[in-house]
Amino acid sequence: MSGESASVIPRNQVDLVEFVDWSSVECLNQSGTHSLPNALKQGYREDEGLHLESDADEQLLIYIPFNQVIKLHSIAIKGPEEEGPKTVKLFVNREHMGFSNVNDYPPSDTAIFSEDNLTVKQYWKTVVVKYVKFQNVRSLTIFIEENQSGSETTKVQKIILYGTTVETTDMKGLKKIEDH
Repeated sequence: MSGESASVIPRNQVDLVEFVDWSSVECLNQSGTHSLPNALKQGYREDEGLHLESDADEQLLIYIPFNQVIKLHSIAIKGPEEEGPKTVKLFVNREHMGFSNVNDYPPSDTAIFSEDNLTVKQYWKTVVVKYVKFQNVRSLTIFIEENQSGSETTKVQKIILYGTTVETTDMKGLKKIEDH
């Protein structure tokens, strides 16, 4: 990621949660009691007692498909100082990734979150992605490679994706233009 942080959401950007295809969302290595909806779904992520937590080690692999094409502008992640995500890799339109092949593909962008990115201000800061690489997003895979302290458990209290939808042409609405 560009490493650029912004504490205010840029004009014309929206929380993309309403465009998530919830029936196909996946999270590998999540705890059975602290799952992805706790950090991603509206209503759940506002509850300070709920969070996403890794299970066997610190890594998490999150697959988020969208029900329409979006442009991703920035990502905000809130987590505790010690166990919050540190290295986060984003992959655009990559399906069926697992821990065995995640390093076979170059990420569309990589962010190194500092403790400030996770905890400063009232909540957190947004980190702006390399916008040109996130113009035609059908799905986003988030690979949390390590956490702040290197401990065995990673905790994520909130994930918010900011961007816009892509206007598409309704091909059925087009009419043939006759030659004169």
